[in-house]
Amino acid sequence: MENKSYYSDKIRAVDAKLEAQKIAFSPMTFQAVRALIELGLLQKISDAGDDGISIAALSQASGISLYGVGVLCEMALGMGVLKLKGPAPDSDGVKPASAVTSEKYILGKIGFFLLEDDLTRVNFNFTNDICYKGAFDLMDSIKNGKPEGLKVFGDKWTTVYEALSTLPEREKKSWFEFDHFYSDVAFPEALPIVYKNHPKRLFDIGGNTGKWAITSCRYDKDVKVSIVDLPGQTAVAEKNAKDAGFADRINFVSGNVLDETTKLPAGADAVWMSQFLDCFSLHQITKILTKIYNSVDENCDVYVMEPLWDMQKYEGASYSLQATSLYFTCIANGNSKMYRYGELVEAIEKAGFHLVTAHHNLGSNAYSILNFRKNK
Repeated sequence: MENKSYYSDKIRAVDAKLEAQKIAFSPMTFQAVRALIELGLLQKISDAGDDGISIAALSQASGISLYGVGVLCEMALGMGVLKLKGPAPDSDGVKPASAVTSEKYILGKIGFFLLEDDLTRVNFNFTNDICYKGAFDLMDSIKNGKPEGLKVFGDKWTTVYEALSTLPEREKKSWFEFDHFYSDVAFPEALPIVYKNHPKRLFDIGGNTGKWAITSCRYDKDVKVSIVDLPGQTAVAEKNAKDAGFADRINFVSGNVLDETTKLPAGADAVWMSQFLDCFSLHQITKILTKIYNSVDENCDVYVMEPLWDMQKYEGASYSLQATSLYFTCIANGNSKMYRYGELVEAIEKAGFHLVTAHHNLGSNAYSILNFRKNK
């Protein structure tokens, strides 16, 4: 499924130069779109429909100056976010000044996705609220091997996961919407795979707020789930489990799974890790799986659900995942990323497991579920 364009360079030089300019100005163009959205301008243009709306009318309706509306809309026009309605230029590319003043703006297809597409909205808010300021320190993060951009949220954290419970409400909302959006949509297709063999006890490693555990208890009336995560996350998950009425079926192991003092209990029929291993380096993934290997028997199914960037159906999805790797570099932890299929399987098999089955294209975000068992 990997994009064949990665292996060729057939773009015309003039088009390549345009793409280079988009990169050169991307921080400002991103903020221009943010302003259009948060000032309500993009919505007002959308509401005008095919009739469009003039700069003057947009200024009057929004209370934003003609200048402010003008520079934002002109940039959006260059980005394809907006389109013009009015007489087209003549064969020389020129139109009368009077025609320019009568032009109206309408929403382009790109603008539609910025306003209406959930994937784009979640990614945009996450980039703005979590990544944007810290991204300036990406180069230092690469050089130093740690998330130098994380300091925008305080100087006492080594990873973003330790900081989650203390993030400002807007930033916290954007982080959790991003995290849940990508995994939750695959749950309906994941549940029949994981519960095909009716595991009685499942370990949810990296269980976060407990969504998978609660969903599991609703899906299978007999399963009991143990959530393994950092203390801040298990505290939230414990409250959610209690509120959902599953306090008797969901228990908790609090601690850092990489820490030698954090021991995994024995007795799991299945182990579940959803969008968890991308939070670690390949070396750490092998270390985590080694700990799992030592706690399970040969009949235990280990399930790993990840969006693998080389197994996506659409180029835009692969691009989003490649960009998410930069978040891990400069904000999250400094050493993990979104993985390709082969490298993730190899890291897990180094711990003594073998791949049993691989399920791809699950949910609208094309997740993969990899099922492993211990080598005999």
